[in-house]
Amino acid sequence: MAEQNTEAKLKILLKQEKIQLWNPPYTDEQNQPGTQHMKELVERYVPMLLLPEDEVGGALESIRVQALKRGNRNKTFRETNVATLELLLPRDTKKDPKMKNFLETRLDVLVQEVVDRIGDEYGLKYIKLILNGKTLCADQRLDQQGVKNHSKMMVLKVSDAEWKQQLSEEEEKKKNDNESIQRTQRGFQILSERDGSEDPHTAPFLEIADQKGNPLNIPPKEKKALILAMGLHEKGRSLMKRKQHDNALCHLLQADQQFSKCGSALLSSVDNFAVLQLDIVWCYRALEALSCLEDGRSRLQRAEECFLQCYGQQQQRLMMIKGNTGREEVLFLRLYLLQSLLSYLEGNDAQARQQLSKVESLYGRLALDSDKMAQLMSLGFTEREARLGLRACQGNLEEAAIHISNQRQERDELKDRERTKRRRRMEAISTLTGFGFSRRDAAKALHHADGDVDAAYGMLLDGQTAQTNNNTEEPISAEKLEQLMYLGFEWAVSEAALRLTGGDVQSATQMLLENRGVLSPELLSVSPPSTSSSSSSPSPEEPSTSSNSTEPGAGERRAEGHFSS
Repeated sequence: MAEQNTEAKLKILLKQEKIQLWNPPYTDEQNQPGTQHMKELVERYVPMLLLPEDEVGGALESIRVQALKRGNRNKTFRETNVATLELLLPRDTKKDPKMKNFLETRLDVLVQEVVDRIGDEYGLKYIKLILNGKTLCADQRLDQQGVKNHSKMMVLKVSDAEWKQQLSEEEEKKKNDNESIQRTQRGFQILSERDGSEDPHTAPFLEIADQKGNPLNIPPKEKKALILAMGLHEKGRSLMKRKQHDNALCHLLQADQQFSKCGSALLSSVDNFAVLQLDIVWCYRALEALSCLEDGRSRLQRAEECFLQCYGQQQQRLMMIKGNTGREEVLFLRLYLLQSLLSYLEGNDAQARQQLSKVESLYGRLALDSDKMAQLMSLGFTEREARLGLRACQGNLEEAAIHISNQRQERDELKDRERTKRRRRMEAISTLTGFGFSRRDAAKALHHADGDVDAAYGMLLDGQTAQTNNNTEEPISAEKLEQLMYLGFEWAVSEAALRLTGGDVQSATQMLLENRGVLSPELLSVSPPSTSSSSSSPSPEEPSTSSNSTEPGAGERRAEGHFSS
């Protein structure tokens, strides 16, 4: 890192003086250094940088050699169309951490061909290639995805466990996303397609709320992308905590792609996007891939702009919403630390020191008193509650205890409101089903009528939400089996439950939940119905999968995002 800092400073000086080390008099006809002139440069720059002569001389020679090689590669590319790509390999793959790795290839070849070459040369089985923060698609050409001569590509390893072992070799080549990402995407996609109109007792759905727990109205298209992004982001953060930064970065970049589908108005009001940018750059740091300076710098810039839009100058907007800024100040601590690191690598020591000074000042305010933490925990508060409470109240013990108690009370009140809302909804659905309508039709009508039972009854009478019953038994589809298995049920009991309920996923899920995933011999001996479920049962076409719960009464799932309001 120190060598990169020295070279960055020297490049700035050379550019200011318009010195080209690859040309005479600094390089002779045999591409050897011009000893006298190089020595004069060293003597001139040593007092400026306050570094030993050998370090300055070595850095200048390294810059000169790199420039010569780059010139030769440019010539090769012009004459043969063969580009040179720099590979940022995983740390445990590098034989010499200081040595750079390159790959020569034409740019009109498929990415998969390059992946195979890298895998064979460096003994890597499953890898992904990342360019400027985006995962390259294996079935597309390099030049179609913005790869150019001298491009830097990050090579990420994907563990064997992430891939389906039963896939054939041909299927493996076409597989772009690992099993973990696909599973996460599938779960949150199912949730994102729920609009809350289903029976809340049997069809869990995910709701996005602001920092006070109030539901947010988001356009369906953006909501789907946002939920996918938030789900992938959380999975990536979980992997970061386990130090699996390669796999974490794959998930975070997928989340970044989903966020890009959201409108600018939404992104300007949500700080989740800014936090994601910090996490991506943090993974760059952990993977020692900070040579991706351009992408890292732009991401930190976007994060800072987003924080300012969400929180306001001096975080006054956040203070109006939450009454404190303790939790969010940790985000600024990470931002300033990463900005300081990138400034240092760019050779801008003054800016690096300025950012580091902010880090030290903020860290001093956020550092917690262990005795106060112990006192709060002795009162029955969790470690997390104690930490957040002290930060929110600037270390004041009494105010922190009151703050935590108020937070608990607000959460309890929110849960009570949600329970009341669900109970009233269930009562309304039961009222409508008492008139002979199906639960699914009743739930849909209530949703369209904003909970007005009379209006919903009128809609049902008018046939606006009525569905035609299908009285023929449907074969058990693989998709329905997959939904139940995703919830954690075994294949055999999932298939049996679906047959017992005539292929009704909701009823099958409820049956398995009530029986804790085990069907008794009495249930297994019952013949499957010859028709679909009765009019008072949910529709067999209604999917029923939650993102992470198989407990009875899972009901509505709330994913609290970081939103301003």
